[in-house]
Amino acid sequence: MKDTFAAYHPIINFTFFCAVILCSMFFMHPVLLCISVLASFSYSVYLNGRKALKSNLVFVLPVMIAVSLLNPLFNHRGLTILGYMRENPITLESIYYGMASGLMFASIILWFSCYNAVMTSDKFIYLFGRIAPALSLIFSMVLRFVPKFKTQIITISNAQKCIGRDVNNGTYIERARHGIKILSVMITWALENAIETSDSMRSRGYGLKGRTSFSIFRFDTRDKGLLLLMMIFIIVIIAGSAAGQTNIQYFPSIKAGEITVFSIFIYSAYFLLCFIPIILDAAEEVKWHYFRSGI
Repeated sequence: MKDTFAAYHPIINFTFFCAVILCSMFFMHPVLLCISVLASFSYSVYLNGRKALKSNLVFVLPVMIAVSLLNPLFNHRGLTILGYMRENPITLESIYYGMASGLMFASIILWFSCYNAVMTSDKFIYLFGRIAPALSLIFSMVLRFVPKFKTQIITISNAQKCIGRDVNNGTYIERARHGIKILSVMITWALENAIETSDSMRSRGYGLKGRTSFSIFRFDTRDKGLLLLMMIFIIVIIAGSAAGQTNIQYFPSIKAGEITVFSIFIYSAYFLLCFIPIILDAAEEVKWHYFRSGI
């Protein structure tokens, strides 16, 4: 199935990712962090399948565990001392803060992976091409550089392997030379690709005053409805943050607000905001299976 949320207007996609990434950065409440990690993990797996599941377990999970374990070794604040390591106290508060920091890093990484899959270069240029044409072009090139770099370096490595110049052939010195050769070819390709892209965009009049451009994006009634719903969730979350419902204190002792009806309302709004793409995709799949069963 095609991702339903990615088919919405670029303003909707960009607003959503800005909201969830900023909330993941500034809200350290464990409930909100768990919601963000669960939503970003689910959406990344939905977008990229088993490939995302494998990369999340191999890369994101170790990062989260490393941050959680390293923080108590360097951060010794807190009143509840559990023990000492080389005369440095290990506190319960620093352990909890490390776990929260690990969840924060994991959620941000996962949300950016989803952003990279949904916000393509044409969407970004559509949004910011007229405001800052040069900056938007550079930023879009940077975003797509990593996947293109990975694909191209595999191609170059396979070509070098055919003539016996792979990094696995020869002595250690010869392997190092082969690796340097592959890296040199890769850098040359990257520079030539950047120059070709720049010349191509200049020949099309990109960034010139009064230049018109074709766009397939239309802001329709469906986009207006979803944007209104997102803004309601965002306003509710901001109101809850102003009222202190999203705050938590880790040092010198852990203090969090009581769970009230209002706080549950805030958590629910944040849950629905983060899970908007999953909810839309699930609703679309249910609708698809319903119409298909009626054929």
